[in-house]
Amino acid sequence: MLQIFEFFAPCPRGLEPILEQELLAQGAKKVKVTDGGVAFAGPWTVMYKANLYSRVASRILWKLVEKPYRTEDDIFRMARDTEWADIFAVENTIKVTVTAVRSPLRSLDFIALKVKDGVCDRFRLKCGNRPSVDTKEPDMRIHLYLSDKMATLYLDTSGEALFKRGYRVETGDAPVRENLAAGILSLSGWTPEQAFYDPMCGSGTFLIEAAMIARNIAPGIRRSFAFQQMRMFDDNFWQAVRTEAKAKELSSNNLISGSDVSSTVLIHAKANIAAAGLEGAIQLKQLNVLDAKPPAESGVWVCNPPYGARMDEKEHLATLYPQWATVLKQRFAGWNAYFLTADLDMPKHMRLKASKRTVLFNGPLECRLFEYKMIAGGNREKAAKD
Repeated sequence: MLQIFEFFAPCPRGLEPILEQELLAQGAKKVKVTDGGVAFAGPWTVMYKANLYSRVASRILWKLVEKPYRTEDDIFRMARDTEWADIFAVENTIKVTVTAVRSPLRSLDFIALKVKDGVCDRFRLKCGNRPSVDTKEPDMRIHLYLSDKMATLYLDTSGEALFKRGYRVETGDAPVRENLAAGILSLSGWTPEQAFYDPMCGSGTFLIEAAMIARNIAPGIRRSFAFQQMRMFDDNFWQAVRTEAKAKELSSNNLISGSDVSSTVLIHAKANIAAAGLEGAIQLKQLNVLDAKPPAESGVWVCNPPYGARMDEKEHLATLYPQWATVLKQRFAGWNAYFLTADLDMPKHMRLKASKRTVLFNGPLECRLFEYKMIAGGNREKAAKD
């Protein structure tokens, strides 16, 4: 009988419904959406596919044990009583992370130490030795989640976060994470048959994610995962999964283009595009957004403009927004435009009515994804209030 395991996939807040659909597509069962992620169940093989194919998950966490707790000693015993040596080798390095919501215990660092001690004690008991700690690049990441009464131990099957696809060699200022970019593309309704344009492309994240979707490239195909070092790892099955993913890739050339005013930033974008093996899939130009022209009669415009954290920046942006709106109205009729920004005053200054606004988080920063459907002559209305 096939053994079923429980997992949890965290993701950027606001993208949970997209992640739910991704996991169902890979055969996940008992799927349950929560704030900040999706719980699911399935055989070990579903976890392989979730890591390889999910564009919006941050990690795939394997749920090992869940118990009520009251003290730090309860946490220590829970870690000590878990058969870690059956899961990975003592030679593997470890790191413990603790997150808590309404926990009565005070020091998360002390609790992390208790978990580490429990893991090491169990290994000593089983094999006379203990694993080493590596806080920077551990082989195994152990996560403890505490609610007010329950403690849950997870083992991270992904290793490095899943938004690290393996193509980012250069970054500009405050890049959008790859999984958030992929989620925004999904929210925009863009499909590879449509033209795609990012007029403030920065290091190229939206462009690369769009090209990977257009070519049906699995986001995890260029990287390795922590589960490959676990005792249950089936390399033959994994190679078959990867081979199947490679066979599904397409070579079609879609109209994906980007521009930026900064030549330095475009050098970064070109390096990332080359690292992703997508040089032929994306067109780049150096120009100011005010000089932008549509690459096709209709399509989807997505960008992550500067946020204007300082007051002088905000004032400068307030003068730019109406100019961007003019570009959209005069040249991009028939296009749908999406702006991801933390500046909630943007629609007021744009003097265009946002047809949709979606709450998203870029890391800890609360943002909005504003949608503008550019129908000639039909957009100039009083800005909607947030």
